[in-house]
Amino acid sequence: MANQVMVKGTQVKVGDIISISQSVKEGDKEKIQSFEGRIIAIHGREPSKTFTVRKVASLNIGVEKIFPINLPSIVKVEVKKSITPRRAKLYYLRNKKA
Repeated sequence: MANQVMVKGTQVKVGDIISISQSVKEGDKEKIQSFEGRIIAIHGREPSKTFTVRKVASLNIGVEKIFPINLPSIVKVEVKKSITPRRAKLYYLRNKKA
């Protein structure tokens, strides 16, 4: 099915709320940074497949990040909540108020 993808051994699909742990290098230090949000779209074919994660930050500002599934800096992916949406792309969430 085109609405789900395997990322670091975890099956995720459109509509899931996930937490992505990503290693970030700042100077000579390296830390783990977490990004939690809902998957609103999955794009592309297998070698360059990407998924878009959206969260609502402070002051009701929406933040979206696009992650390639083969990104080496992704350490861990956790599925926090899973739903079954009626659409393949959840772009209507951009216009919703939190």
